Amino acid sequence: MTSSPPPHALPGQPAADPLANKAQAWSALFNEPMSALVQRYTASVGFDQRLWRADIAGSLAHAAMLAAQGVISAQDLADIQRGLAQIGADIEAGRFEWKLELEDVHLNIEARLTALVGDAGKRLHTGRSRNDQVATDVRLWLRTEIDGLAGLMTDMQRALVELAAQHTDTVMPGFTHMQVAQPVSFAHHLLAYVEMFSRDAERLADVRKRVNQLPLGAAALAGTSYPLDREGVARALGFEGVCQNSLDAVSDRDFALEFTAAASICMVHVSRLSEEIVLWMSQNFGFIDLADRYCTGSSIMPQKRNPDVAELARGKSGRVIGHLTALLVLMKGQPLTYNKDNQEDKEPLFDTVDTLAATLRIMAEMVGGITVKKAAMEAAAMRGYATATDLADYLVKKGQPFRDAHETVAHAVKLAIAQGLDLSALPLATLQGLNASITEDVFEVLSLRGSLNARNVLGGTAPAQVLAQVARHRARLQG
Repeated sequence: MTSSPPPHALPGQPAADPLANKAQAWSALFNEPMSALVQRYTASVGFDQRLWRADIAGSLAHAAMLAAQGVISAQDLADIQRGLAQIGADIEAGRFEWKLELEDVHLNIEARLTALVGDAGKRLHTGRSRNDQVATDVRLWLRTEIDGLAGLMTDMQRALVELAAQHTDTVMPGFTHMQVAQPVSFAHHLLAYVEMFSRDAERLADVRKRVNQLPLGAAALAGTSYPLDREGVARALGFEGVCQNSLDAVSDRDFALEFTAAASICMVHVSRLSEEIVLWMSQNFGFIDLADRYCTGSSIMPQKRNPDVAELARGKSGRVIGHLTALLVLMKGQPLTYNKDNQEDKEPLFDTVDTLAATLRIMAEMVGGITVKKAAMEAAAMRGYATATDLADYLVKKGQPFRDAHETVAHAVKLAIAQGLDLSALPLATLQGLNASITEDVFEVLSLRGSLNARNVLGGTAPAQVLAQVARHRARLQG
């Protein structure tokens, strides 16, 4: 008994293959084709075609498993492999025709495969749905991107470490509330960012473990009646495990949320460093200079050299944070399981990866083009009574309680301000008038380098400690 054509088919003609022309109906259930406006509104192929490598890799592993399980024949598998190889080559060469009416990367590839190898192409989709297929593709793609970002984070850290290695004895003011607080070495300041980016790298590595779980085999939402070997597919694709609940596998995107959160934190660190570079380069600070290749000029003011790369990196942090917010809002109202809303997860995720990668790459290069103005940094450290805490510590070691020493030093600073002098320039007699236990050795304590050297504790700014940290980071980043 033959089936009747759908109501919209002409008498005596077979129904159109929905994968051959998406403008036609999905199946016999539909009585009219999709409108051109809906095609344009719902299509994702304009941006999700970048998943093609992951889509082909997933399809090859799925097909091999189907053949191993006896669901499709060895000839079907050979035809599928041949067809997908040609499609991959055509995409690489720019010969592949992406069709809007086929909606997404999956249907475009499947339709072309069917055109190339016939029924074997139609059998490829056995035991899977686009729901588990797209979840698999995105995870495969993101896993690869995370690996690339890990290398860029290493490059960023190395650039900072090598700049720090040149400036362990370069004194600058450390700030709190943007007020001069205590002297630190410029190297110590830079290594603070190395610590931040090292944690960013750790976060990404941890995210990767949860990204690297296989959804394929969950099918539309409930699993499948075919005897699939999901663990075998996971091994073939390099996944660390299999998503254990079919509903969760197709519907959740917390791996994308977690990645974008980690990327946002990293971009916040980029933004903080960028803000400091902008400040340090300004005439009001004059701590550094940037190579011309990382600056732009003004269309009206010929004297300007603007740190546009740092400013733009600072601005792009808002872009990535915005993508995190978009993805959180995208997911928050969705009931189980898959909903079309999830098509909107890709553009924010793709742009987050692109933005973070480009920013890390150019920031690492820009750090390598920094010229440090040591004298300006040291002069700035002298302006804010940065060694006041050292004087308090000196008095504590002479037997004065810290709170009393704190008050004594406050009076010393008041005297220095009134006389327009640094603490280290106050006469010994003046200091002894505040506390008789003060002797000539106080002036070494009040010097900038004396202050640095005194903080010879793990994590401190003493040059000996900073050199040890530089060595530690170099060894870590070589691994």
